[in-house]
Amino acid sequence: MKSKPLLIMCVALLVAGCDKTPATETVESLVANPERLRKLRAQCKADHVKVGDAQCNAVAEATRQRFMGGGTAHIPAAPPPASSPASAASSTVPKD
Repeated sequence: MKSKPLLIMCVALLVAGCDKTPATETVESLVANPERLRKLRAQCKADHVKVGDAQCNAVAEATRQRFMGGGTAHIPAAPPPASSPASAASSTVPKD
């Protein structure tokens, strides 16, 4: 009779172990690890259903953050317009 509760517990553990889905990597960890991000992007592209929506969404967000940086596109500031020699010479000439 002692083996029946043990058998039930073993079956329950076996079923619980089969039901686990792989842990989803965070956006932050993927941003910090571009090689892992590249591999997961390829896996999402090849078999989105197998990888799962949660992981592929994290991959997409990490890709966006790596591309966009802090949230907006990095557009370097335009250099100030250079003064032409003619305009510089006219500003140094004293007026009467």
